[in-house]
Amino acid sequence: MVDQRHDTRTDRSPGGFRWLLVGAGLLLQFSIGAVYAWSVFGGALENAESWQLSKVQASMPFTVTIAMIFVGSYLGGRLQDVKGPRLVALLGGVVYAVGIILASFTNGKDDYWLVIAGYGVISGFGLGVAYIVPIAMLQKWFPDKTGLITGLAVGGFGFGAVLTSPVAQWLIDRDPEDPTSAFLPLGIAYLVMSLVGASIFRNPPEGYTVPGFEKSGGGASSAGRDYTQGEALRTPQWYLLTAILTLSVSAGISLISQAKLSATDIAGYSVGGAATLVGVLAIFNGGGRIFWAAVSDKIGRMRTFAAILALQGVCLIALPHAGSAVLFAVLAAVIYLCYGGTFGTMPATAGDFFGVRNAGAIYGLMLVGWSLGGVLGPLLTSALLGEDEAYTLAYTTIGVVALASVALTFVTRVPKGRTTEAVRG
Repeated sequence: MVDQRHDTRTDRSPGGFRWLLVGAGLLLQFSIGAVYAWSVFGGALENAESWQLSKVQASMPFTVTIAMIFVGSYLGGRLQDVKGPRLVALLGGVVYAVGIILASFTNGKDDYWLVIAGYGVISGFGLGVAYIVPIAMLQKWFPDKTGLITGLAVGGFGFGAVLTSPVAQWLIDRDPEDPTSAFLPLGIAYLVMSLVGASIFRNPPEGYTVPGFEKSGGGASSAGRDYTQGEALRTPQWYLLTAILTLSVSAGISLISQAKLSATDIAGYSVGGAATLVGVLAIFNGGGRIFWAAVSDKIGRMRTFAAILALQGVCLIALPHAGSAVLFAVLAAVIYLCYGGTFGTMPATAGDFFGVRNAGAIYGLMLVGWSLGGVLGPLLTSALLGEDEAYTLAYTTIGVVALASVALTFVTRVPKGRTTEAVRG
């Protein structure tokens, strides 16, 4: 296939080219990770006279986007394993950008359906298709650094909102009564970034190895047969890993969905201060993907997930009692760091358990946990908060669930037929 070909110099000295692919993957992930900047648009749609959406209506496009990610990642993962990464990444980037651009052709609340269809359904599907590609591809190029490299691959996604949020706010402020007009320049920018990044994607050639890696006998690589998607689905490990992903996402996103209000109500932040804090916390979301993925290469995947779930649980339980602005910020930063770490660590874990040959299809289907957690976490939090804003009840309940979920890490073991340093560690 075309995507499998590249300059033979990359076979003899893979270092330079494979790190170039990391940069390309980061560029693609940065563009689609801008989805986490939705809160900027949600607030504008609530306040604009021509829109005046309720909080539920304003959050719905983002909820639909997260729900559609699984559909896109499932199909994109399967297609990538057959057609190679370049075509699928290009397709996902284009669909994502087109959905954003379509959402710009709206003129008020009567066009709400187009925001749902464009930003929610279409861009969410394209996001899922594109998201899975660099994760699966880079695991094949970096068998010696699977944890770190998948952390980097999704780190760009976590950082996407850091720059996009202020840019989107600046665009909205130019015409606050027509906030969706900001989608047009942003959609064009996302399209260019996606096309540039995806254009050099390709899988390594058959028989590709990293010089010296096999001799070291360490790292996070795994040995044994590569599972097909069907074989992976017949193992209990696939369901255990998906459960860990779902529960960890639910814990972290329970705060993310309420971060701004929690900061003002619990710690006494001003509205502007809370908005600034949310922007800073996005850095921890991105950094956690890289940090925890690298940690997992050293201490093992399941130990890492045990730490992630335990820290989220303890911090969520303590959060409602953090009257100090500094203490609230520290606890929230740890939760965001762990939330990001879940996405940084799980792709390498799936590769360790089932191999990387069919990583696109296997992990793409596993991302149903992202969609489930992304919907269930905010819904449960909102229900527990109620009209009385019962933060102690809400965050304590979710924190206890996170702590109980640590038990899953002790019963989740690599399937027979595969041995993995990182999993055993």
